[in-house]
Amino acid sequence: MHGSGLYLSGVETLADHSTIQLVNALADPQRRLAGAAELACHWGADALLVLVRDHALGVLKPAPGFPQTLPGGPSWRTFLARCGSPGEVGGEVAFPDAGTLTSVRAFVSADGTVLALIGGNPALSSSDLDPAAFPLLTALLKAESTCAVASGLAVAASDATRRATALAKALDGARAEIELKAGDLQRALAEAARLNDELRHLNETLEQRVAERTHELEIEMAERRKAEAALVQAQKMEAVGQLTGGVAHDFNNLLTIVIGGLDTIGRHLASLPPTPATHRIERAKDMALEGSRRAATLTHRLLAFSRRQPLDPKPVDVNKLVAGMSELFRRTLGEPVALEAVLAGGLWRTHADGNQLENALLNLAVNARDAMPNGGKLTIETANAFLDEAYAAQVVEGVSPGQYVLIAVTDTGSGMDAATLEKVFEPFFTTKEVGKGTGLGLSQVYGFVRQSGGHIRIYSEPSEGTTVKIYLPRLHVAAAEQPEEDIRQDVVPTGCETILVVEDNTELRTYSTESLRELGYRVFEAATGPTALKILASRPEIELLFTDVVLPDGMNGRQLADQASCLRPELKVLFTTGYTRNAIVHHGRLDPGVQLIGKPFTYAELASKIRAVLDDVKQAS
Repeated sequence: MHGSGLYLSGVETLADHSTIQLVNALADPQRRLAGAAELACHWGADALLVLVRDHALGVLKPAPGFPQTLPGGPSWRTFLARCGSPGEVGGEVAFPDAGTLTSVRAFVSADGTVLALIGGNPALSSSDLDPAAFPLLTALLKAESTCAVASGLAVAASDATRRATALAKALDGARAEIELKAGDLQRALAEAARLNDELRHLNETLEQRVAERTHELEIEMAERRKAEAALVQAQKMEAVGQLTGGVAHDFNNLLTIVIGGLDTIGRHLASLPPTPATHRIERAKDMALEGSRRAATLTHRLLAFSRRQPLDPKPVDVNKLVAGMSELFRRTLGEPVALEAVLAGGLWRTHADGNQLENALLNLAVNARDAMPNGGKLTIETANAFLDEAYAAQVVEGVSPGQYVLIAVTDTGSGMDAATLEKVFEPFFTTKEVGKGTGLGLSQVYGFVRQSGGHIRIYSEPSEGTTVKIYLPRLHVAAAEQPEEDIRQDVVPTGCETILVVEDNTELRTYSTESLRELGYRVFEAATGPTALKILASRPEIELLFTDVVLPDGMNGRQLADQASCLRPELKVLFTTGYTRNAIVHHGRLDPGVQLIGKPFTYAELASKIRAVLDDVKQAS
């Protein structure tokens, strides 16, 4: 063939196709592989491959339409590396798979295009190639490659445009989200900055706060230790009070017998002619009686401390009571001690036992005098006071918040240290020399105040004097003035009425019945409640029931009196007891309408009380 086609020397056709037709077929992308196979067969090879040089990258790549992956990469790279110059190149490459090496002949054009004939025994040389056909095929393949690239670029551009649009939308959404997050971030940063400032401030003040909290804890621990100590002291005081109350009760029974016997001796001695012997007996009797009275005073103070003394509370004008005791205070204090009373105007009244309050103030005056051996000043003040809930909560022994009448007794004496203050209310505790005091004065005051529903507080320092503050509950109900009665009598009152004496203690019963008979009364006696009821039922002439409160056989004095009153409503009743925690005394106070004579009692006291009850004259026990 001639013209623009390829030709082989001595060969004009291949399967009725000219070389140019095969070239044309090779140029058609749709039948490129088939055309390549026919052309390879035409030239005596197993396969034909065209590679186009990419001058931008400087590499050879299979032309479009040919397999883009070559088997056995290393052998191909080695072979293609030798195809850098125009001409004919021979060698071996992996084909048709990586494990088979096949001979190859390549023809390299001036522009770098490679026509590789693989396998077989090609009867072709570079001189056999039509000089115009090869470059034309190369140009077509490159143009196709360029078109493919352009088409790919167009598709890529379209895809890029689509992606860019989507990206723009995503960026817009991201921008809005970022702006939102930026606002949150700014707020978070501001909060972090504030917290950082607070943390820095806390760190700067940490040492101070630790010191302050440590100080607070020290105060709390000190208050707790103080409260625990106060609780222990209160429990100890209660235990001592129970013990002393029981001892005082037994002593009262014994002292009633002793004092009664001494009274009887005295009355009989008075009827005898005076002789040296009767004079000595009289002196011995007087000494024994004085000792008994002092013992009775001690038991009375023990009962006061244990809050088991019977109180007969009435409305009390404290200002009037203090003013009425001024002369007694002066005699007690003596000339070296000045007395000053500061009485508040408009002072509330209180509900207390006036006699016991006088004894309490007198005990405080005696203690103050003893604390000022070289003289000084005693001040008694009164005032209206209010104890709030905060103060009441700190009082371990318990006190109700509310309105109180305050009595403050202050001296300029030697004062007391903290150790002494802790024990000052304990019975028998005293700072005085042996024989100078019993240690029961302040104990009696403490017991009376607590039994009256009040509160007592002592303030003292060594060499700074002492202040004792007594708080008694305010009386809110107005009470009429009660006239004071002078019940002192020079003559022992007598009578002729019939009396039933009920006492389980034989000696006490004997003393009481003999004393009443001596006073002119007709007397029946019983040791138990049931026996007394039988006597009452058979003796309508009995006008007074004189009974001990504590009786055996399951019936106490109060129960006896209640049943006796049902049988005899007009019957008068007088109780006696040496112990107040019983059926007629509740919280240290007599039940309304109850008449009581406390043990020990003398012959004269018994006579006066019996006559008063029979005559319906109420007097303090």
